Amino acid sequence: MIAPSPELAAHLAAIALGHVGREYPFALVHVVTGPGDIASPSEQHPIFFGSFDWHSCVHSHWLLARVLRLYPDLEISADIRDHFDQAFTAEKVAGEAAYFERPASRGFERPYGWAWLLKLSAELRLQDEGWGAALQPLAGVIADRFRAFLPKADYPVRAGVHSNTAFALALAIDYARVAQDDDLASLIATKARAWYGADADCQAWEPSGDDFLSSALVEAELMRRVLAPEAFGAWFGTFLPGAGEGRPASLFAPARVSDRGDGKIAHLDGLNLSRAWCWRGIASALPQADPVRALAEDAARRHADAAMPHLAADYMGEHWLASFAMLAVSET
Repeated sequence: MIAPSPELAAHLAAIALGHVGREYPFALVHVVTGPGDIASPSEQHPIFFGSFDWHSCVHSHWLLARVLRLYPDLEISADIRDHFDQAFTAEKVAGEAAYFERPASRGFERPYGWAWLLKLSAELRLQDEGWGAALQPLAGVIADRFRAFLPKADYPVRAGVHSNTAFALALAIDYARVAQDDDLASLIATKARAWYGADADCQAWEPSGDDFLSSALVEAELMRRVLAPEAFGAWFGTFLPGAGEGRPASLFAPARVSDRGDGKIAHLDGLNLSRAWCWRGIASALPQADPVRALAEDAARRHADAAMPHLAADYMGEHWLASFAMLAVSET
């Protein structure tokens, strides 16, 4: 893990604290099976009712947990602790878990929100504060959902949005390793190899107009997690054989964002940040002498620089972009 500066960490935390408790506006994804199913976001989701939508609230809590672990003595860290103490209670976690037990919620937040919940759980497990133990019942529900879903998921989803399966497995395997859930880790690694192990000569037809994930690079970032370094280098050389010459050029050039008030177009700031995260991770797994390494490190810097000034330009981006900025600057 790398670390952002204390000033940047405090800035990102302040953005997240500004909206994790903001209930409206909220994009409520909810199957109504009868009159009794209609309720406010906070009634349905006792913890994750802010940040415009459930998954953004989850990964904004991950951002706060990461800041707290990196910089426990920041002034804003006291505010994070206070928030976590009132959020991660047995009663509220049980309320979140109950929502997933509804028959109509079988596919709720699959796989993106599932993965971020496990990523949050992993981060809280690394801190001896009790919050990780409090959240574990919900994490267990989600881990079981992955165990039930992956064996019957014959095909990956390669979209550049929430349904992308490579991004979900990359976050979920981080949880499995921290939680020492060897069965889940093995299942994820096996599925990753089955889905992506034979991929070669990726054309990288991206970005699309509302991508926030690079379907090519998140696949590589997942494979970096499941393959030994030498095996990953061989796989990556087959997957993107022109990377040493900066091809496909689309993967090395930051996306342009024409309207940050448009929620879909604003996704492209997230694409730049998630690409920075992926390129930095890919570079870390390659030998120093590999020509791709320097190109990847440069691409990571340029993508991050393109997005960092715009994290709070509009609420359509503000409610989630800081989390992807934290990924870009605190992980390899």
